[in-house]
Amino acid sequence: MPGMNPYAKQMNQYQNQKVIGAKPEELTLMLYEGAIKFCNIAIMGLEKEDEDKFTTYLLKVENIIDYLNNTLDMKYPVSKDFENVYKYLLRTLVEADLNHEEAMPKMEEVNKHLHTMRDTWRDAMKLSKETATA
Repeated sequence: MPGMNPYAKQMNQYQNQKVIGAKPEELTLMLYEGAIKFCNIAIMGLEKEDEDKFTTYLLKVENIIDYLNNTLDMKYPVSKDFENVYKYLLRTLVEADLNHEEAMPKMEEVNKHLHTMRDTWRDAMKLSKETATA
């Protein structure tokens, strides 16, 4: 990217390589982490009454959750549970966007669920790796 400082350019290249070389379960973990990061930034936008920041990052969280929902493999029974949670989170984000007076508790709730899902996913990855090496 023109005008990008050399460090930022190297970091961008590193992150791209990290994504390209990641396994599907690692990509899912990265998506959860990205959604958490963007949710935190949206919350900061709310705290600072920065409408643009709030809306921009809320949409990023919605896009990640929508992607996770749309890529579920429905041949597994647990996928329906994930679908229900993702739909709930998307509904909650829409409500936060429509009613800014209630946005903070709704964003904090979404953030809490994302943390739980990320931590559970990470634990499942670790357990799967331990089982595979046993």
